[in-house]
Amino acid sequence: MNGKILLIILGMAAATYLTRIGAQLIFARAGSPGWLERWLKHVPTAILTALIVPQLLLPQGYLDLSLNNSYLLAGIIAAFTAYKTRNILLTIVLGMGVIIILNKLIS
Repeated sequence: MNGKILLIILGMAAATYLTRIGAQLIFARAGSPGWLERWLKHVPTAILTALIVPQLLLPQGYLDLSLNNSYLLAGIIAAFTAYKTRNILLTIVLGMGVIIILNKLIS
């Protein structure tokens, strides 16, 4: 392996380790403040939303709110299913089934 690539990998590993261990050392004894706990509770939802919404609204690279947007329709059905049932497996299966059926009908 090229020495430069190895140094880059080791440098990134060190940077990742140091940023993670820093928070561990700071909050190990005193614990994290309540406001931080409340704020961190919303991070997974924000990240998933940031990943999913552009794929639903911009499937071709431009805003598509039409009935021809099978991703948006399947996403709406999956979101409704998740809200009503709180069942992850059912939500995934139903969402994937709807997207497959709509893609077959549209193509």
